[in-house]
Amino acid sequence: MKSISEQAAWYQSVFDAFEKSLNGEAQSGFHALRKKALNRFKEMGFPTTRHEEWKFTNIAPVAATPFTPVPAGMVARIAPSAVKRHLIPQGHSLVFVDGHFAPELSSIGKLRDGVIVCSLAEASRRHAALLERELARHAPGDENSFVALNTAFSLDGAFVYVPDGIRLAEPVHMLFLSTGKPQALIPPRNLFLVGAEGQVSLVETYAALNDGDYFTNVVSELLAGEGAIVEHDKLQNESRSAYHISWTHIVQQAGSTVTSNLVAVGGSIARSNITTVFDGEKSICTLNGLTLAAGTQLIDNHTAIDHAKPNCESHELYKAVLDGKAHGVFNGKIFVRKDAQKTDAKQTNQTLLLSDDAIIDTKPQLEIFADDVKCTHGATVGQLDPDQIFYLRSRGLNLLQAKDMLTFAFAADVVNRVHVESLRERLESLIHDKLHEGRISS
Repeated sequence: MKSISEQAAWYQSVFDAFEKSLNGEAQSGFHALRKKALNRFKEMGFPTTRHEEWKFTNIAPVAATPFTPVPAGMVARIAPSAVKRHLIPQGHSLVFVDGHFAPELSSIGKLRDGVIVCSLAEASRRHAALLERELARHAPGDENSFVALNTAFSLDGAFVYVPDGIRLAEPVHMLFLSTGKPQALIPPRNLFLVGAEGQVSLVETYAALNDGDYFTNVVSELLAGEGAIVEHDKLQNESRSAYHISWTHIVQQAGSTVTSNLVAVGGSIARSNITTVFDGEKSICTLNGLTLAAGTQLIDNHTAIDHAKPNCESHELYKAVLDGKAHGVFNGKIFVRKDAQKTDAKQTNQTLLLSDDAIIDTKPQLEIFADDVKCTHGATVGQLDPDQIFYLRSRGLNLLQAKDMLTFAFAADVVNRVHVESLRERLESLIHDKLHEGRISS
């Protein structure tokens, strides 16, 4: 299955079967969006390396594989003990297995008045007005085939709503687990709405219980109201045989502050796309990212910050540690619109290569159409400093210990920016594990 016509025929047949399983929901307004999105996907097909945005990331294996969603009735039952090690021990948790909400594995504590934390499927029944107003209104489904494919098959995901003036002290953790079912299509759709002066920490984790060539294709839309404060943390730790494509679209209103922390370590081919649009003045956006890749992994991070309003700040730091024959990609775009005066934008990309066979393609970009701005960007690629290794060895460390200490310090610069303490501790442990894993495999 390689040509656009072959892709279109396959996913049309899959959609026909999917549609029959929806029963009464096939008459809903959102299902009309599904059909429209499927038609758009059939027109576009999967991108190739001839597309500029996919020049360094060949997703031919995704296009060639006939993926199928996992029906709700075929989702395996998971023991709570198998899930516990993936959950952070604080806050509320929503657990999804192969794309379907698992209430028996989830834990939602007492919520303040008006706060909603539930699955998207439940929200479509109980909070339809909120969904109809915002769901699938922001991520660019008409322009992107992966967003269109997600919209066509999206059935469930996470929904978080924080009303005006409410500050949620506990984080909300959304855990998306795969059982490793071969050629499974897992299309979570997430919607996060944070009202004026609201505050919340959102954590997304993608992980696998077993190895498998499944495909996670996720779209998250986050709307931050005036003066809202949001931290959005994401850990991508999929199976090493899996494919992961994600799109996070953030809209910020005046005076809001949004921090995004992404740690990507899993997948055979993985790409994360994060777009932030300033829809009001005096807003602040911070994007932090860390990639750890070894073996033959390909991990791609694309970011875009749209300074559509004046007097806004953006700060971006993306780092990568690549071992073995891993391939990393970073493309960071900053757009400063004509009327976005007094913009302050900083972007930094740093890559540490632990082997001679690892590859990084980095492309920081600035497109500035205003004249009263402060914008900087830069990219560095290097290896561990021999002088620093020598210094540590002179203090009693062996060669591997010295390398690991320096590599951990490089990566921890991003992890330390995560404010959810239990997640930060888990990420630190994960870095140590991945460094050891990379050393063995390289």
